[in-house]
Amino acid sequence: MTNKVRMIALGLVSVTMLQACATKGFVRDQVGVVRDSLGMEISTQVATERQAREAADEAIRTDVAALRTELQSMRTEFGAKITALEDGLKFAVPVNFAFDDASVREQDRAALERFVQVTQKYYPNAMITVEGFADPAGSVAYNKALSERRAESVKSYLVSRGLSDAQLRAVGYGKSRLVNPGAWGNDPAAEANRRVVFVVEHVGPSVVAAVPTAD
Repeated sequence: MTNKVRMIALGLVSVTMLQACATKGFVRDQVGVVRDSLGMEISTQVATERQAREAADEAIRTDVAALRTELQSMRTEFGAKITALEDGLKFAVPVNFAFDDASVREQDRAALERFVQVTQKYYPNAMITVEGFADPAGSVAYNKALSERRAESVKSYLVSRGLSDAQLRAVGYGKSRLVNPGAWGNDPAAEANRRVVFVVEHVGPSVVAAVPTAD
């Protein structure tokens, strides 16, 4: 090989090596750009998810605070007793009945309407059981039937105020679970025995799962 040919060959090798180095440098730079871009994208996504979680937590806290206020208002205005259960709430709203009667009284309608508002807003997917009771006068069979009529009467009123018939069920327990044993008829203490109680059970997602402590 002549000196001239050798010089040309060396030149070609040098150019090839320079091109290879330039290519490696370009790839390295591009990898860095992609890495930085990916890192920024991940950081943005993490920040967005964190903000969404914080917003959701704040919304829940707001709903819980509002629910506590609503329930406390029911206690103050209507004397309701609200107890936390494992899967929901038990409302002892003072809805009572005259002796041997199953009609919803005019004075109890405001409490029922507030109950409807609270359950529609905070427990729209709940199953609500209307439990009816009677005082001890009369036979077991008669009082069971009477308590069922009371529960059905209240259920019908709740449906008329906007609750779904599908989420309501009525049951009668007759003269069991007496609040004031032995009180019946015109005895003022008997009215507490002639009552309905609501059990609100969560079905599916609930707007608010947290509830105040029991009365």
